[in-house]
Amino acid sequence: MSVTASHAPLLDTYARADVTFVSGEGSTLTDGEGRDYLDLLAGIAVVGLGHKHPAPLAAAQAQLERIWHVSNLYWTEPMARLADLLSERFGGAHAFFCNSGSEANEAALKYARKATGRTGIVALENSFHGRTMGALAATGQPSKRAPFAPLVPDVRFAKLNDTGSLADVVDEGTACILLEPVQGEGGVHPAAPHFLAKARELADAHGALLVFDEVQCGLGRTGSFFAWQARGVKPDAVTLAKALANGLPVGALLVSDAAPHGFAPGDHGSTFGGNPVACAAACAVVETLTDELLADVVRKGALLRARLERLPSVVEVRGAGLLLGVETDSVAAPLAAQALERGVVVGTAGERVLRVTPPLTITDDELEQALAILEEVLA
Repeated sequence: MSVTASHAPLLDTYARADVTFVSGEGSTLTDGEGRDYLDLLAGIAVVGLGHKHPAPLAAAQAQLERIWHVSNLYWTEPMARLADLLSERFGGAHAFFCNSGSEANEAALKYARKATGRTGIVALENSFHGRTMGALAATGQPSKRAPFAPLVPDVRFAKLNDTGSLADVVDEGTACILLEPVQGEGGVHPAAPHFLAKARELADAHGALLVFDEVQCGLGRTGSFFAWQARGVKPDAVTLAKALANGLPVGALLVSDAAPHGFAPGDHGSTFGGNPVACAAACAVVETLTDELLADVVRKGALLRARLERLPSVVEVRGAGLLLGVETDSVAAPLAAQALERGVVVGTAGERVLRVTPPLTITDDELEQALAILEEVLA
């Protein structure tokens, strides 16, 4: 039996648009009918270097010719090399590799509880940390949590950029403060530097770990390798995924060498974590995120913001670098659908927010083409 992609027997977990993409290169996607689209979503900030970028492509292809998988009871060269590269970028850290952002956040929560001997988790309203049970419990969106209650207990929520609210929920039972330097799924809301500094102060005062979820905002997306680097507050641990291997599934928990010791053998694991092919691609990604490329992300993000802010239906443009939320005066989903019809792929992040997360390598000409279409849609 054969079925068209739009009628495949999949569980009803996504409201998919009626388009099937079959290939991509750079910032261009091509559907099954041969039509091209400018990709301003990049798989929701996943294909950070663009589709078929030569560096991770060559690294993954070469690794496929060597070895695909061994148990984590043994070492592989790509896994060890990726840990070294990330540790160097962080300034001294140990890594745990998994397959996704949700899994990276699950690992962070378990690590914090083991390292501190406490159970309390402090997260933020409107946050998003994943859909597995622990990560979901720390996700500050009641509509996502409610259908699956009861979840992991002892989670408290503070308001973003409200230092008093944060101070009210951190105490001697807090194992970790978990937050996104830029909230993504919740509408692209940046955390203010003073708020991050207060989180650092409170974590230190109460003996809790400060954990930054950079699954979406990390790896160059906001214009620095880690989002925290441009905000002047270093966490005890950071979680990564999405863009780490430019579309191959890999997630990571990085724990500072200065943080309290947590895991021992047997405390946590992942069958496919540290997969050699994904890690080889991720090494190429990390090495490609040069200072020059990151500076260009800042420049292009400023260009996008300036153009979008002028449009009459745009209420506000938020974010940093090439992680932008465009709040509009009408519902965003129909606007995203109109853009898709005209050949531009964008996402949504809330009822009235368009999410714009193009490949970091998008060219100025491609941005101009995409902006011309978005200006029509948002006029």
